[in-house]
Amino acid sequence: MTAIERDIQALAPAMIDLRHEIHAHPELGYEERETSRRILERIENLPGMTVRKGVAGTGIVATLNADRQGPCVALRADMDALPITEETGKPYASKHAGRMHACGHDGHVACLVGVATVLARHADALSGPVKFIFQPAEESGGGGEKMVAEGVLDNPRVDAAFALHGWPTLDVGTVGTRAGPALASTNPFDITIHGRGSHAAYPHRGVDPIVIAAHVVVALQTIVSRNTDPLDSVVVTVGKIEAGTAVNIIPPSALLRGTIRTLNPQTRRETVERVVRIARGTAEALGGRAEIATRDGYPVLVNDAEAAGFFMRVARESLGDERVDANVPASLGAEDFAYVAQRVPACFWRLGVRPKGTDNYPGLHHPKYDFSDDAIAVGVRLHCELAMRFAREWKGGAGSRK
Repeated sequence: MTAIERDIQALAPAMIDLRHEIHAHPELGYEERETSRRILERIENLPGMTVRKGVAGTGIVATLNADRQGPCVALRADMDALPITEETGKPYASKHAGRMHACGHDGHVACLVGVATVLARHADALSGPVKFIFQPAEESGGGGEKMVAEGVLDNPRVDAAFALHGWPTLDVGTVGTRAGPALASTNPFDITIHGRGSHAAYPHRGVDPIVIAAHVVVALQTIVSRNTDPLDSVVVTVGKIEAGTAVNIIPPSALLRGTIRTLNPQTRRETVERVVRIARGTAEALGGRAEIATRDGYPVLVNDAEAAGFFMRVARESLGDERVDANVPASLGAEDFAYVAQRVPACFWRLGVRPKGTDNYPGLHHPKYDFSDDAIAVGVRLHCELAMRFAREWKGGAGSRK
């Protein structure tokens, strides 16, 4: 057992306690003040650490060996919780109704605090600076984009960045990633169907926007089934419909709200255009009018080939080939680590959190999801090894700085 492995083993109980504290006190995006306080209590006075507070509101950027020459690696953890009522029944379950860490960001924070603590004890062995980025508002609000805009990748300049995410379809002790597109872009949309209100008994005297909305929902699915290459990946989901006030009234309008998910920019543009055309055309054909608003959400998260290869090499040597999946399927979930990946070579990797032998483990954003304590040591170990080897072995990725 190496000195770093001994430190991780000794530190594990404290990191588990930290996760439980954060899990019990979840905070939504840009409200992570207590979470930030708990992080600062543990890292602000570590030897060799320079800390910048209040980035993007509640974010923290800590740099170890900030003045040291050599390639700089950044490690990122997101901090925010979700507006979900927890149903885990755990003794450390959320104490705040309607909020919980259903995406495992409590575990991400615990892992990164552990990495910072261990590496600070071995700072002399590092050949370059290491940045620890604790990010607010990943779930909504684009905290990653704001942190990039506020210069977290500069001073010292970051050469590559890595982020882990607990993954409930991978067993504890296993990890995975892929080069290329790893997570989808998002385009939220609102479609307001304008009809003409009337009494429900006399529909011929009005234009029913609910009927038009139903036709639009069905027609949008032809984008996936008839307008998209079957080998490409697209999702068009209408997740919310609002219309009407009473059973005997045909309302004047109906609202559809949804999201588009794609894995390449061209498909993204074409799908957005198709949503607009279908909504307008369907509404007009049925006597109504469609007003459409689309927005660019998170971009596609593209893992740099060199960064992903470096991660896989380190993971295989640390865990063994059988515990590393080098080609996990891309996900149509989204992540604002994509903004970091647009600026520097980056790798977003998946950390197994499913207890071995467990079937039907709750998925992300489920009220019974809980990040596994047993996964923390694995996450800390791999990020420590990435940082220790980075300055010596990094050859540079294909990503460009913008």
